[in-house]
Amino acid sequence: MPTEILMPALSPTMEEGTLARWLVKEGDTVAAGDLLAEIETDKATMEFEAVDEGTVGKILVAEGSEGVKVNTPIAVLLEEGESADDLSEAAPAGGKAGGAEAPAETGKPESAPRSAPAPAPEASAGNALPDTPAPAAPEDAEGRRVFASPLARRIAAAKGLDLTRIEGTGPHGRIVRADVEGAKPAAAADAAAPEAAQAAPKPAASAMPTGPDADQVRKIYADRETEEIALDGMRRTVAQRLTEAKQTIPHFYLRREIRLDALLDLRKRLNADLEARGVKLSVNDFIIKACALALQEVPAANAVWAGDRILRLKPSDVAVAVAVEGGLFTPVIRDAESKSLSALSAAMKDLAGRARDRKLAPQEYQGGSFAISNLGMYGIENFDAVINPPHGAILAVGAGVTKPVVDAGGALSSATVMSVTLSVDHRVIDGALGAELLAAIVRHLEAPLAMLA
Repeated sequence: MPTEILMPALSPTMEEGTLARWLVKEGDTVAAGDLLAEIETDKATMEFEAVDEGTVGKILVAEGSEGVKVNTPIAVLLEEGESADDLSEAAPAGGKAGGAEAPAETGKPESAPRSAPAPAPEASAGNALPDTPAPAAPEDAEGRRVFASPLARRIAAAKGLDLTRIEGTGPHGRIVRADVEGAKPAAAADAAAPEAAQAAPKPAASAMPTGPDADQVRKIYADRETEEIALDGMRRTVAQRLTEAKQTIPHFYLRREIRLDALLDLRKRLNADLEARGVKLSVNDFIIKACALALQEVPAANAVWAGDRILRLKPSDVAVAVAVEGGLFTPVIRDAESKSLSALSAAMKDLAGRARDRKLAPQEYQGGSFAISNLGMYGIENFDAVINPPHGAILAVGAGVTKPVVDAGGALSSATVMSVTLSVDHRVIDGALGAELLAAIVRHLEAPLAMLA
């Protein structure tokens, strides 16, 4: 039986993507592991591999299609001995096919397909079905998609069958026509009744408040010249995640000033010695190292929020915000506490370069327990950063500024001072614990030679 190739979830948070380019065409023979397409997520462009062997019978979603939902059929794979005539059962029941003819995203339900799939030739008079599209594939109690052919879904709908209670005999457990024709509606309903009685219908989740809608805003500026910019996947994801972060994470903020003169002097001497190796350390490299060591010294703060519990990490996996066109990445330097300053510098340059080219793999920008956002290079002296869930904290780093200070002996002098703000998730880290973590970061940056030990 023809097998649907579904839009893959290339990261845990991916809900939809852009089918950037097909690497195969209809009629091509593929084996498991062969590259099928390039998929653009909100963060990167990734290659999608075949998991089965067969012949590409039909491409259902044109390349360039945006907003293709995860698990939407994008192509049909034929097994040995099958032909294009077998595709009547493999036509997708719905989903956004994208391309020029895809319905625009307006927030309203999408219109029905322009033409309904014709009834399968083998449907007998006793099983005559209405000439309507097959219902969407259902999900089981755990939210997993139940795989069933479009014809099986139509027969099940006509007979009042619950597909989640039918065992499929097709490839990979897929429910086919014979499975639903042999099922009894009464028995299926009786089996489902106790579970239905126990589980009361859940109210639909209320939409997250986002302020005035597009039409309302357009009316306000109707008499002004404007340019409308559509949201790409990255900007949409940034907006959703950070709105959620500010609404659901109980932020609190801790602020300190750090004297950088000792660090700047050490950096100058190290860069002179490392010049022959082509290594140039940045202040940010020292900050990453200081945060990684502080997380080891205050292990209770090396933690993330996990819904109904806290997860504490053993290694210091530190994320660093990198600005890219249209948004930002937070690539993660793993095991940062065990890396030398030169290794941290090389890792950060590599990750930042590939982030700007949108070539990072999901595992390179997901994870970590702590993040750093440095706007000092833009002249910003201090700011508050938004926590990137599920991280427990993020350090906002400002510019180093020459200021008058009072030294240990009470004399007035000048020093290069950097302001930092630690944004903390109060569910994960309490005030005193956050203060202890920030004090450890300050201690390492003001006495940086110890970080080389």
